[in-house]
Amino acid sequence: MNKERLTAFSDGVIAVIITIMVLEMKVPHDSGLAALWLLAPAFGSYVLSFVYVGIYWNNHHHLLHAVRSIDGLILWANLHLLFWLSLIPFCSGWMGENHFETLPVALYGVVLFMCGIAYYILSRLLIAHDGRESNLAIALGRDRKGIVSLLLYIVAIPLAFFSAPAAFAVYVLVAAIWFIPDRRIESMLRP
Repeated sequence: MNKERLTAFSDGVIAVIITIMVLEMKVPHDSGLAALWLLAPAFGSYVLSFVYVGIYWNNHHHLLHAVRSIDGLILWANLHLLFWLSLIPFCSGWMGENHFETLPVALYGVVLFMCGIAYYILSRLLIAHDGRESNLAIALGRDRKGIVSLLLYIVAIPLAFFSAPAAFAVYVLVAAIWFIPDRRIESMLRP
């Protein structure tokens, strides 16, 4: 099955997710700097979520570029990933509106964890479909970066109940790990 429609659909859904996130930010009714300062938690939550969605879009693009074709199971796995990504605007808005309170920070971590699980499932299905000797399989290897990210989420979610700022810092750490460009797939695809 051709992968181009899946790529186009996913790009569209991710664009909508980003649009929803920015539309959730409320415009202040006052024109002073103090009014903007009150939006700092919502803006911080938006920035981190924008980075996360951007990281997923970038890596999703690389995954699909590295494979020749897809199948029905991959279509469902991709929808699974998009479902969890689509919850980021809600969790991000709730977390920012409530100034990083415990439960919103923990739920944000649960959604990030589920996004990570969904991405891992998608990548493993793509490898299984393309073959264990494919460029993608070689590039991802055991996917230590993905597994470390999942483990950090597992630590951060309960940590939110003791220190929401510390849990948020772990989410920033995971984003930083992935923000540094992952050249594994690109290097395998170079002629």
